[in-house]
Amino acid sequence: MRADRLIAALLLMQARGRVTAAELAGELEVSVATARRDLEALSGAGIPVYPQPGRGGGWSLLGGARTDLSGLSATEAQALFLLIGPAAVSGEAKAALRKLVRALPQSFRAGAEAAASATVIDPTRWGERDRRRPEAAALLEAAVIGRRKVRLTYVGSNRESTERLVDPWGLVDKDEIWYLLAGTEQGQRTFRVDRIVEAEPTGQPAARPDDFTLASAWEQVVGEVEQRRSRTWATVLIATRFVPVLRDHFGRHCHTESHLGDGRARVRVAAPTPLDIARNLAGWGTMIEVIEPRTVRTELARIGTELADLYSYDRDQTGQPGHRSLGPENAR
Repeated sequence: MRADRLIAALLLMQARGRVTAAELAGELEVSVATARRDLEALSGAGIPVYPQPGRGGGWSLLGGARTDLSGLSATEAQALFLLIGPAAVSGEAKAALRKLVRALPQSFRAGAEAAASATVIDPTRWGERDRRRPEAAALLEAAVIGRRKVRLTYVGSNRESTERLVDPWGLVDKDEIWYLLAGTEQGQRTFRVDRIVEAEPTGQPAARPDDFTLASAWEQVVGEVEQRRSRTWATVLIATRFVPVLRDHFGRHCHTESHLGDGRARVRVAAPTPLDIARNLAGWGTMIEVIEPRTVRTELARIGTELADLYSYDRDQTGQPGHRSLGPENAR
């Protein structure tokens, strides 16, 4: 949950008095479901944001358009900063928090500052490197807001470098990887920002379809990518207690079909190719049994043969594995 988005929602309600989830989604270029979750999070945290059902209803700050941040109670101010403080990771969001603190009555500031620093969010998993925001992201954001074309030097998945003139439409941060959605001569394209070697603003006005919304466009991109990632499905048998581990690995491409009487579960998993599935399952050994398709079973057998060939070499006189020669006849 982004701190700047929550702050923007509060300021929008302050300016308009009342907004619907659809109106907020349109202003912030997020889905209606995301906007509704943000509003519910603000309300659930004790901030005076209330829904008004029925025709002409919506969400509003208690007191309407005249309400400002100085109208929050001490408890409400702490709730606000406890919610958005940990999400403020950028310099701009932290600066906005400092300004909001100064907008509060003096007696509330110490509690608000303590709430903002009471929790830290570390999105990096154990063993992973800290992923930092690409330097080009700030330049691209300015180009999106200013509606200006950008000339990109981009390295594709094939490692070939190309130069493109694009109309930047929006940026998406998905799992700490940034993507640029842009218009090109070939239509809408998605670029990984960390593969952009150079981004040069041109000053030329950029075009964007009138009906374009970033949330809808990204939803379509995700759907297409996930479809490609699940072209091959396999049915496997695994001990029921290990299903959560398998699901954590395959994510949305893991579905439990049934539970068997022997303590195992019948599960469906997917990946782009049979080899991808086999590689992911090979480390489980005999803990997983692939029922179908035959192509995945064949790939697993081939991987097993390769491993056996690599490690089942001649033993020395002590009965311990000897060192396999890496001469030309064994080189791969």
